[in-house]
Amino acid sequence: MTLMFDYAEFSTRNIGFISEEEQARLRDSTIFVCGTGGMGGACVMALARAGIGGLILADIDTFEISNFNRQAFAFLGTVGHHKAEATRDLCLTINPELAITVYKQDWVEHVEDAVRQSAIVVNGTDDLGASLLLYRTARKHGKAVVDAYASPLPSVYVTQARDPMPEERLDYPTQDTAWDALTDGQRRQAFLREAEYVILNSSSRHHVDLDLAGEVAAGKRSRMSFAPMVLTTGMLMAYEVIAGTLEHPHGADCRGWFFNPYAGRVERPRNRLVASVMKPVVRRFLQKMMT
Repeated sequence: MTLMFDYAEFSTRNIGFISEEEQARLRDSTIFVCGTGGMGGACVMALARAGIGGLILADIDTFEISNFNRQAFAFLGTVGHHKAEATRDLCLTINPELAITVYKQDWVEHVEDAVRQSAIVVNGTDDLGASLLLYRTARKHGKAVVDAYASPLPSVYVTQARDPMPEERLDYPTQDTAWDALTDGQRRQAFLREAEYVILNSSSRHHVDLDLAGEVAAGKRSRMSFAPMVLTTGMLMAYEVIAGTLEHPHGADCRGWFFNPYAGRVERPRNRLVASVMKPVVRRFLQKMMT
């Protein structure tokens, strides 16, 4: 049986959450998602089903079985397939009218155009250099970036072009370094600064095995991940993308917030004075955890 796709029928149940005029605006908008695996992939899935009309997808990896525990487009049929290409193909089974551009390792050559064409940029990559390139390019073109912390709890933050970028706000040792000239030491220190922020401003440490987390921080094992956390984070990111695209107020600012599903509450960053007092304690805790 051949089914005829109809965008109005496809999106009809969106109306009420958004207006018909806003749905039309989503249909006319393009979003750049860099990294289509875990959180980025979940965000893409939500945007495709919400009726976004254009996607620019970038990734450098292929799907593998270890992705099955959390990545929205990881299936037996996509193992060995390039993540952005497989994501594109599956998105087109949701909305065959979607305009999708795919970049692989060459995405850095097209990042200027990708950011320029997009209403909002989504950072779904876990590579520091790629993130720096994305943020610096977004600032240059006046675009907001939706992102999430490397945290055991779902989180989301939105950095406008006028806001301090994560490398500035979290004091990474990268601000005078080209994105593709980072040392291992800079990468390690940047990871620790983010981990410090997460521990300081959320209850994340209570919801993960700290011995294993210490091995991750020390670079001895891959980062842990879990489907409910990753998929929830992707949904939070999609909400912020839609809000920005429709010029609604964002729920998160550049500092963001954490969602604690174990306690049913939102955890927001601490007062800066309190955080500055606690920071040395958190740093000692991190060092102890790593050893």
